[in-house]
Amino acid sequence: MNRWKPWVLSALGAVLALVAWWIASDQAGSIYFPPLQDVLEGVWTYWVVGDGGRHLASSMVNLFAGLAIGVVGGFVLGLLIGQSRLVRTALTPSLEFVRAIPATALIPFAMVVFGLGSEMKIFIIALGTLFPILLNVIDGARELSQEARDTASSFGIRGWQKQWRVVIPSVLPRAAAGIRIALPLSLVLVVTSEMTGSNTGIGYVLITAQNSFNQTSVWGAIVLLGVLGVILNSLFGLVEHRLLAWDKGLHRQGDH
Repeated sequence: MNRWKPWVLSALGAVLALVAWWIASDQAGSIYFPPLQDVLEGVWTYWVVGDGGRHLASSMVNLFAGLAIGVVGGFVLGLLIGQSRLVRTALTPSLEFVRAIPATALIPFAMVVFGLGSEMKIFIIALGTLFPILLNVIDGARELSQEARDTASSFGIRGWQKQWRVVIPSVLPRAAAGIRIALPLSLVLVVTSEMTGSNTGIGYVLITAQNSFNQTSVWGAIVLLGVLGVILNSLFGLVEHRLLAWDKGLHRQGDH
């Protein structure tokens, strides 16, 4: 029963929030806060069974492509920078400079370099999601315990074997924390990148609905993004649970 208790409480909280939203929107009487029933009907008829499917698919392809580049790039660069003081010292000023620039501020630059196609959107998503993973992996690699280093050295584990058996397992929990941050950020960036010079995607539909004062469609896109965020986070939670099962086991043993 204890295992199911968090799920029951989460479901109950979600239901109560929906009921409160349903009642508040139904009694609001404002075009800017349409009834939840109309919003949900619009989500179903447009995004699920209607023409919105192609916009949703376009956004998801760009999101996963950009996120994949950000994850791989952040992980590999983080391992390199975190384990080499020389590389870290040389690259830190440049990384801090680029990190200080919001990815959305680089959309005009990306449009000039990559055009208005998917490449521009993927670049923006990859750049924005790279840094949460990169910084977490750098910290994880730098904080590798001396005990782990000595153990690897005493068993003659060096080179790629050391990376695969010692460094990467130690860094994975920090990398997972970075991906947790990058997931909602990727949704923000995919929508933002589609709002300018695009004719497809969730962001395009959202900005078009806003400009035409179609508030039901605006809220429908917002609800869709929220649902996507929950789905992505839940799917990653399953992957994270499998990848880091050994780490959770160690923590439980340590608690005892």
